[in-house]
Amino acid sequence: MPKLRSLRAAIAQEVEDGMSVFMGAALESLIPFAAGYEIMRQHKRDLTLMTTISDMQFDQIIGAGCAARVCGAWVGNVAAGLGHNYRRAVERGEPGPLAVENHSNFSMALGLKAAAMGVPYLPTRTLMGSDFGEEASFAGVQCPFTGENLLAVRAVKPDVAILHVQRADDEGNAHVWGNLGVTQDAAMAAGKVLLTCEEIVPHEVILSDPNRTLIPGFLVAAVACVPLGSHPSPTQGYNRRDDDFYFDYHAKSRDRAGFEEWLNHWVLEVEGQDGYIERLGTERVARLKPDSDYMAAPVSYGY
Repeated sequence: MPKLRSLRAAIAQEVEDGMSVFMGAALESLIPFAAGYEIMRQHKRDLTLMTTISDMQFDQIIGAGCAARVCGAWVGNVAAGLGHNYRRAVERGEPGPLAVENHSNFSMALGLKAAAMGVPYLPTRTLMGSDFGEEASFAGVQCPFTGENLLAVRAVKPDVAILHVQRADDEGNAHVWGNLGVTQDAAMAAGKVLLTCEEIVPHEVILSDPNRTLIPGFLVAAVACVPLGSHPSPTQGYNRRDDDFYFDYHAKSRDRAGFEEWLNHWVLEVEGQDGYIERLGTERVARLKPDSDYMAAPVSYGY
């Protein structure tokens, strides 16, 4: 099967009900919102959502009834605060019950690093003395060399990592720049990787700057070209953060009826990413473009 597919096909073929899905690897940037919308359109169910910070994306997926469990550091809306759907799910089981396994950003990063390295856990002093030790992913251990008591963070191995990148070739070799977060470790920890990208480029473009190839194609199961695929979060060099979108979502999702209205308008009644961009409007999209280019200095790979 070719790796380059439509987003609809990639989600249909690579994301199954009951899977653990990692999204939101670069904190407030490169969040694969378009992939999340497609998960909601396809009514995927019983997902375990894993993240460091996915901003309001997980709140949306929870509100759409796609999630059974969250394993991560934070769910909410960075611009405005609370994740109303997340709160309703935890407090009232609405639209369904939601199990929560708590991590810090650092412990989630350690868990991904452990899985990427192929080891069952990594030890840390961070979080010792806190109630994180009561979570299933943490256990006390003793250093065999010094006898020091430490906290072990179990390896985090998502079934699939969905990552947004700037550009990739049709085999999934991907260039990423700007804030990287845990993007590379998430790709190496996951059972498979689904990429969305701003543009597909010839393989020669990827070869021209090998140090920027953060994700090698052999890790990638599918890649989809999805312009503005991180909107409303930013993608360095392509679009800025759309703050108004976050504030509007926060206001609309305060009650269940408002969220369902938002969900229908921006997701369920929209025909894929093309329809989503059309609904944003040309003027709004134009305002999100960077004002100017800030180019990196050229390098020479000659020898």
